Amino acid sequence: MKWCPQLRTVLLVVNLVILLLPLAGIWILRLYESELIRQTESELIGQGAIVAAAYRDAWQRVRGEMGETEESAATSQQLRGTPVAPEWREQWDPRVALMPIQPRLDIARHEVHPAAPAAEPPGIAPDNLSLTAGEHMSPILWDAKRITLAGIRVMDHRGTVVASTGSGLGMSLAARFEVQQALEGAYCSLLRKREDEPTSPPLASISRGTKVRVFVAMPVVSDGRVVGVVALSRTPLDIVKAIYLSRHYYIGGAVVLLAVVLLVSVFISLTITRPVAALIRQAEGVSKGEMSGLTPLDKPGTREVAQLSEALAAMAVTLQKRADYIRTFASNVSHAFKTPLTSLRGTAELLQDHLHEMSPEERDRFLLILNEDAERLQRLVDRLLRLARAESLSPAEETADLPDLLTMVARRYRQTGLDVAVLCSADLHPVKIGEDALESIITALLDNSIQHGGEEVKVTIHAHNAVAGPPGVEMVYGDTGKGIPPAQAEEVFRPFFTTAGDAGGTGLGLAIVRALLTAHGGKICLEQTAYGTAFRISLPARDRSEHSGNGKLT
Repeated sequence: MKWCPQLRTVLLVVNLVILLLPLAGIWILRLYESELIRQTESELIGQGAIVAAAYRDAWQRVRGEMGETEESAATSQQLRGTPVAPEWREQWDPRVALMPIQPRLDIARHEVHPAAPAAEPPGIAPDNLSLTAGEHMSPILWDAKRITLAGIRVMDHRGTVVASTGSGLGMSLAARFEVQQALEGAYCSLLRKREDEPTSPPLASISRGTKVRVFVAMPVVSDGRVVGVVALSRTPLDIVKAIYLSRHYYIGGAVVLLAVVLLVSVFISLTITRPVAALIRQAEGVSKGEMSGLTPLDKPGTREVAQLSEALAAMAVTLQKRADYIRTFASNVSHAFKTPLTSLRGTAELLQDHLHEMSPEERDRFLLILNEDAERLQRLVDRLLRLARAESLSPAEETADLPDLLTMVARRYRQTGLDVAVLCSADLHPVKIGEDALESIITALLDNSIQHGGEEVKVTIHAHNAVAGPPGVEMVYGDTGKGIPPAQAEEVFRPFFTTAGDAGGTGLGLAIVRALLTAHGGKICLEQTAYGTAFRISLPARDRSEHSGNGKLT
């Protein structure tokens, strides 16, 4: 049988595909949403770096205009900001050529913080240096916001807003986590819940239904100290809006998905639906006795359908053989019963019409014919019953000692005048067949020799263990009768075939022998000899090392 997938495998694959389609869609959308957030963070990083560089330049320029230097500020204890923490110094060291900041936010892995707290009044007012630098930055921030839509705030070294694209100018944002991190010299980004809008935004809005907002805080470092912070925030592109913008690609994806569904449907049709329909046609052919039911399906699709198709074909062949056997058997039974029944009927009519005209000798002769024909019919019935039992026999776990049985049967037939010689090898295996069935086989062979060879026939039986293969016993049964022609080597085992019909032969003896042997896993065949008849019989056996549960040899 060529390889075919199992039906449960096909169903499992189909179910997994159906299950994975929505899961894959959810996974892809989740990845896409995280990618939109990282894209927003990346844009804010770029904008923040430029704004920080511009503020640092403005701050240093104003500081120079005010005539302040690092030395004078240290002397007057006016050093602004705190030194960058050791773990962040390399990040802002101007001597390091490249130190890129990679976007890292992921909606699936990172916590979404509460909405940003409101700005608070500062404890100390910003100095003139930071205010002046912030005034220089304000026009730049407003121009940037028109294009990027990002909220930008610039704070001094205490977290007080000195430039902003929105409200909060002069207020302190030092209480925010990201600002605190930036004041220590660390870049910080996080997600916060977005405040709900009073009305639903239009489809063209970039925010649409986004529930989070990206916040980025970047320190402004000058001479190793944090002199300010640039805080940026923006709502990432909403996934619905992103899908709307890329709707043509998603329509193409939907077409591909539809094609996948169609392919899965075709696959199911080819592997399940069509083979099952073909299997139904095969079963209908079997029920109608058509020859098409005798052949398994060429394309079963799945292993179960292939096995079922082969079982149907085997069943159809068996039924066909059984039907042929029944027709032949019925014809042979009819023929076998016809002769004695015709004789019985003719004799009965003669007796009925001429009983008073017959002499006592004639009446006795006709009565003897009636009795012989009745006995012949009785033998036929008995043999037919034995053949039916042999062909439907389900052997039990029985064994027999062949030498003892052969010796017993031979002694009984010697008492009737038959010359029987038995030769058995030493340590012969016990055969896997019941004593009654084995005795029926031996007596049927002996009766066959007497019937065809007459009273002067001699019989020899040789038994020895099989040389090769599993444990077994080979038995050669031979007689000195007239023999069987090679052309009839198989015919002699066919029911009702006999060459001794005149002597009362029914043609069922050897058929019963073969049926009994076949039921027990044995075989019989005709051996070619120079004279007489010889049969080779193979019987399954058990090794003498095997014992039954009660400790006796089985």
